[in-house]
Amino acid sequence: MHAAHSRTTPVRTLQVIGAALFLVSLGWGGKAYFADFNAVAPVGTSAAMPLAIDVALFSGFALHHSVLARTPFKGWLHTRVGPEVERSLYVLIASLLYLLCCVAWQPLPGTWYAATGPLWWLGAAVQGAGVVVTLLAARTLNLRELMGLDAPRRPTGHDQPAPLETGGLYGLVRHPIYMGWLLFVFGAPVMTSTRLTFALVSVAYLVVAIPLEERSLVASFGEPYRRYQQTVRWRMLPGVY
Repeated sequence: MHAAHSRTTPVRTLQVIGAALFLVSLGWGGKAYFADFNAVAPVGTSAAMPLAIDVALFSGFALHHSVLARTPFKGWLHTRVGPEVERSLYVLIASLLYLLCCVAWQPLPGTWYAATGPLWWLGAAVQGAGVVVTLLAARTLNLRELMGLDAPRRPTGHDQPAPLETGGLYGLVRHPIYMGWLLFVFGAPVMTSTRLTFALVSVAYLVVAIPLEERSLVASFGEPYRRYQQTVRWRMLPGVY
């Protein structure tokens, strides 16, 4: 009993720290996009180095997702530390990398547009729609598992497979959470080069990541997901991708 408790306590501490960092990173990311990314580098400043730093920052965050989420490394880590620690480490590292990305993001020179009047409100409405789409689509997720407080459920012989979500927004695009992100980052009424770089790099990552994610979904759901791909043609944005 004491041995089990001695193992559970540090694991739970790791889970709580990871969940707290997850929430902090989300809050900081929102603050950065709305406020910090208004920053514009002085006229005449070279964009080459700041751009390289920004791309490297987001690439580190994206590489973490690719290595720890969709490669044999995840299985290797799971067998050595268990699902609870594996998930907590994933959330902890992802949150730290996203925080670093937002804190260290470099301003670039130039502003592409700065909407005013009705156009400002239109952009804000697009961003609001992105938030609503994300929240509606995320209702199917296990938030405690997403935050690392619960380990992913491992199916047993008595478990029924999780149902494949195909209704609502999932009947419009196969990845509505990503559609919500797209609306949010590109709906900004004021588009500085600093903000546009973040929008372009993050959406480019999603475009590359979706086919990899769908391989995992086909492996999990099999033929039902293949039929779903045929029924719902668009991945992230109707009529485009």
